[in-house]
Amino acid sequence: MKLALTNPIVFFDLETTGTNIISDRIVEISYLKVMPNGNETMRTIRINPGIHIPEEASAVHGIYDKDVADCPVFKEVAKEIANDFKGADIAGFNSNRFDVPLLAEEFLRADVDIDLSRHRFIDVQVIFHKMEQRTLSAAYKFYCGKDLTDAHSADADTRATYEVLKAQLDHYPELKNDMDWLSEFSSHTRNVDFAGRIVRNDKGVEVFNFGKYKDRPVEEVLRTDPGYYSWILQGDFALNTKQVLTRIKLQSAKITQSNASPDLFGHNR
Repeated sequence: MKLALTNPIVFFDLETTGTNIISDRIVEISYLKVMPNGNETMRTIRINPGIHIPEEASAVHGIYDKDVADCPVFKEVAKEIANDFKGADIAGFNSNRFDVPLLAEEFLRADVDIDLSRHRFIDVQVIFHKMEQRTLSAAYKFYCGKDLTDAHSADADTRATYEVLKAQLDHYPELKNDMDWLSEFSSHTRNVDFAGRIVRNDKGVEVFNFGKYKDRPVEEVLRTDPGYYSWILQGDFALNTKQVLTRIKLQSAKITQSNASPDLFGHNR
């Protein structure tokens, strides 16, 4: 089924030095940009991560230190990538839990101003797991009737993810060919930050999702225990988590200041 697009959509996949979104780095990014008129543009970029690629990671994706020694570091290509992603919906396989958070960290380290939270995210793996409970290779075989060769090659995985989503729409009539609907359906959680340290509860309130203040409203904790904010900023947390927490803190302070400011008659509001 052809995707019903109102915006461009970017299917992407990362190969990395490991699975830690805070400390690991990208060694290859591949993305397929599909325009509403059906035009497609594919790009794959090898990246020097600036750190050693562990042998266990190289064994998965086949990329070794020598392969990226002369490649650009992420900061050198970050603006180009951000421009290609700008204004597009974003899709991947297990992307909401891994690829998107790790990419967000790389953009923040590179000082590139792109607000990924404004994008709609469609995770084809979540759709697959909700419907069939399989892997990308199995999904490709199940939905497309093809064997996925070069699995864990970023460009092969990216193309397969695009084809799987189109096939899923053909296979399940209950799925809507609408990016808002698919984004909501393929979301596991109500994350506020990409790492899921801060989430929205059933009432839509931003709460901590870990530690001693789990399920407590973030604004309330920052008000009653100001040191907790400093502890997170100085701790081993994702840059995106720190960015989101700072936004909530500044927003809360602005509201408090507005409520405390006097009106025209000198009375506090």
